[in-house]
Amino acid sequence: MAIEGALKGIRVLDLTNVLSGPYACYLLGLMGAEVIKVERPGTGDFARQLGADPDLNARGFGVSFLAQNAGKRSVSLNLKHPEGAALFKRLVERADVVVENNRPGVMERLGLSYEVLRGVNPHLIHCAISGFGQTGPMRDDPAYDQIVQGIAGVMALTGDQQSAPLRVGYPMADTIAGLMAAFSIASALNANPRGAFLDVAMTEAVLSTMGWAVSNFLIAGQVPGTLGNENPATAPSGTFQTADAPINIAANRDDHWQALVRHLRREELLTHPDYATREDRKRNRHALRAALEEALTTRPAAAWVEELNRLGIPSGPVLSVPETLASEQIEGRGLLSRHTSAVGEIAVVASPVVVDGTRPAAESPPPPLGADNASVYGELGLDTAEIERLTAEGVL
Repeated sequence: MAIEGALKGIRVLDLTNVLSGPYACYLLGLMGAEVIKVERPGTGDFARQLGADPDLNARGFGVSFLAQNAGKRSVSLNLKHPEGAALFKRLVERADVVVENNRPGVMERLGLSYEVLRGVNPHLIHCAISGFGQTGPMRDDPAYDQIVQGIAGVMALTGDQQSAPLRVGYPMADTIAGLMAAFSIASALNANPRGAFLDVAMTEAVLSTMGWAVSNFLIAGQVPGTLGNENPATAPSGTFQTADAPINIAANRDDHWQALVRHLRREELLTHPDYATREDRKRNRHALRAALEEALTTRPAAAWVEELNRLGIPSGPVLSVPETLASEQIEGRGLLSRHTSAVGEIAVVASPVVVDGTRPAAESPPPPLGADNASVYGELGLDTAEIERLTAEGVL
C-alpha cells in the first residue's frame, strides 16, 4: 500500500469544532482515512459561521470551515436526543476512531464516554482534545487559542520589550494540538490490538514544541526573555533592514559570520573585541545589527538574499501570505488543491508531506451540513421515511 493511502479502510468520526480537531481529522483524511463529520443539526461546526467573508458565514460555509474540512462526509446528529445518542453508538460500531474537542465531562453527560463507547467497540480509539487535559485544576476552564498562548508562555516570549506580550499571528496552539492529535491517533492505529483513550491537552502540546525556551529554564536556569526578531541562541541572526525591505539573516556559525562580514566589506568587525566570540556577539547584538545595516541599507533586499544564499549564508525575504502563496516555490510544488464546492471554486492547503513524489490532497470539497445523511445512515439500514422522521423530530 502506498504511504499516502496508509489509512485507507480506517473510519474516523469527527465530532470536533473550529480548528484543532478538524485539522487533526483533515490530516488523517489526507492519508486515506474516511472521515465522517458528525455535526449539530441546524448549525453544524461553529467554524461554518467564522471567517473573513460574511456572506459565506451566513451560508454555513465560513472560510474557517472551508480551510480544513475538504474530503470529509457530513452527517447531522443531535447527541443530546436519546435516539441521536443511540444512532451515534451504531456509527461507533463501524468506526475505528472518534475525535472530539469538547470540554472534559461533556461526553460523559451525553452518556457517550469512552467507557461506554468501548463497550460498543472494544477496538475504538477515542481522542479527546481540550485546553488543559482531562485532569488537573484547570480541566473545566474554557480554552481558545489565545488563552492557551498566554497560559503556555508563548505570548511572554513573542515581540520585543515594547510590544510583548504578543499573540502569535495565527492560531498556533490549535494547530499544534491538531498535529499532536493526528500523530497520536496514527500511532495508536499502528498498535496491536487497537483501542486507546488519547488525552491531548492544547497547553501541553504547545509546551512540548517550545524546545529551547523551556529547556533553557529547566536545565540552564535561564528565564526566557523577549528579543523580537533576534535569535536568542546566536548573533548575528535575525531581521535586518535593507534599502527597500527587511530580510532575515541567520549567520549562526562562525563561518557564516565571517563570510557575511567580508561580503559586506566590514572586515574590521572581525577583530573588534565586542564581536570576537558568539557570546560577545550575543551580548552586543543590537550594536552589531546597526553596524551591519549600514552596509545592508545601501542595496535592495532581493540582491542581498541572492548573493548571501549563493555564499552559503542563510537568508530570505520577509513575505506576506499572498506573496508566499504566489511564489514559484510554493506554487511550483503544488501545495494548494482546488475544488469546485457548493460556494464556487476554492483553494485549500493540501498535505504538507509529499509521498514518493505525490502530494496527497482531498478528493472532494468541504461538505454542506448533513450532505451525507442519506448515504451514511442508509448504511445502517435507515430508509428514507425513517430519515425524514428523525429529521422532523430534531434528531438529525
